[in-house]
Amino acid sequence: MNGAPRSDFVPVMGHEIHVTCWGDASAPAVVLWHGLARTGRDFDELARELATDHFVLCPDTLGRGLSSWATDPAAHYRPSYYARLAVALLDHYGIDRAAWLGTSMGGQIGMRVAAGPAGDRLTALVINDIGPEVPRAAIERIVTYASALPDFDSFAKAETWFRQVYQPFGPAPDSFWTRMAETSLRRRGDGRLTLHYDPVMVEMLEANAEEQTAWDLYETITTPTALLRGAQSDLLTAEIAARMVRSGPKPALTEFPACGHAPSMASPADAGLVAGLLRTLAKA
Repeated sequence: MNGAPRSDFVPVMGHEIHVTCWGDASAPAVVLWHGLARTGRDFDELARELATDHFVLCPDTLGRGLSSWATDPAAHYRPSYYARLAVALLDHYGIDRAAWLGTSMGGQIGMRVAAGPAGDRLTALVINDIGPEVPRAAIERIVTYASALPDFDSFAKAETWFRQVYQPFGPAPDSFWTRMAETSLRRRGDGRLTLHYDPVMVEMLEANAEEQTAWDLYETITTPTALLRGAQSDLLTAEIAARMVRSGPKPALTEFPACGHAPSMASPADAGLVAGLLRTLAKA
């Protein structure tokens, strides 16, 4: 069964986390975790395809999308805390073992889960365009576009903004951009549209900069791992990717020539690639 998804609102660790679920809950589980200012709905195309033979969970991170916002931002808006939330979500669903694909921040969370006490619960780890080190210039770029919430007087203008700002995601169908706008916007009290996340989490990105370097954790990962990179990415540079391939889980690297940060994974070919990687890693 891989038709329409369902929405779950999961009470966990004092928060309410929204999870878009696809497929049969008895099938092998795979978690798809999004990037910093995004939501789990970015994965609709990929999740729909993987749901043919997987139970696919696409959470909205705390402070994003339909999930609740942090009550203690300094403690809660950091990758180490998100990793604890991820394990708690697996417990909620009764999932002992799951594969993981994480884009950007979602890859950081996956690395922390894999390097932590619950690491043996991951059958596979696919890291999409992030490493155990993030260049300072890339962090500054993200803070620049994400810290000040834009506002729009029409949906059309908002969709145009998304297409421009997230152009580095690479080629994606029109439906991807329309849905990105639909699932990323909320109405303010004055009726104008703005983005559906807590801007304080961007401040915490700078405040917790030490968590952006985690080679010590990466080098302990034993989960079978694959690495994806946008060829023009400024977050996962060629040098960082090369070091990742040589150390820790020594993942095979796949590059997307028409992408920067980070490949959208929205095409049928992308879904086929990910399905193949999950099969290969599961046998490793």
